[in-house]
Amino acid sequence: MSLALDAAAQDLLFREAQTANTFTDEPVTDEQVQAIYDLVKFGPTAFNQSSLRITLVRSQEARERLVQHAMGANGPKTLSAPLTAILSVDLDFHEHLPRLFPALPDIKDTFFAEAAAREVAGTQNATLQAGYFIVGIRAAGLAAGPMTGFDFTGVDKEFFGDGKQKSFLVINIGKPGADAFFPRSPRLGFDEAVTSV
Repeated sequence: MSLALDAAAQDLLFREAQTANTFTDEPVTDEQVQAIYDLVKFGPTAFNQSSLRITLVRSQEARERLVQHAMGANGPKTLSAPLTAILSVDLDFHEHLPRLFPALPDIKDTFFAEAAAREVAGTQNATLQAGYFIVGIRAAGLAAGPMTGFDFTGVDKEFFGDGKQKSFLVINIGKPGADAFFPRSPRLGFDEAVTSV
């Protein structure tokens, strides 16, 4: 059975797309990032939570502050990428819910009154949005290099000192450079990953 998305788009978003480890020096513009965000913001989240926050690391000074918290090869990769984004969860996302989910005007004071519940729900939905963001980067004809090899407690102190955001992913963004991709690793087959009950 064929998909509604044509084969070229399937290749661009999934089959041919891979995590990039090197990038050219071609800049990634604010207009490109806005176009990506304006597309992926429509991906579903529970109660339209929209808890993801994206911090673009452009200046050399900010980049050097970030790589202090990188593990292994993630530091050099980040220093050489044209753009890096810190993805975090906004722990006060519930303040926007009366506007974003007007069907339940008191939702922020009922479902999300407790900080622990907010953090769990916000993190789940921000992680979901991170996946949309990566696919959006690919849809823009760019490559993404997502990394979890950072000391995120250190990143939070460095960039989000007020404690209202918790980082969980760093993504290098740009046009892939020389030898950008490792050989593709295998994936689980349908019969290994999918069951019917």
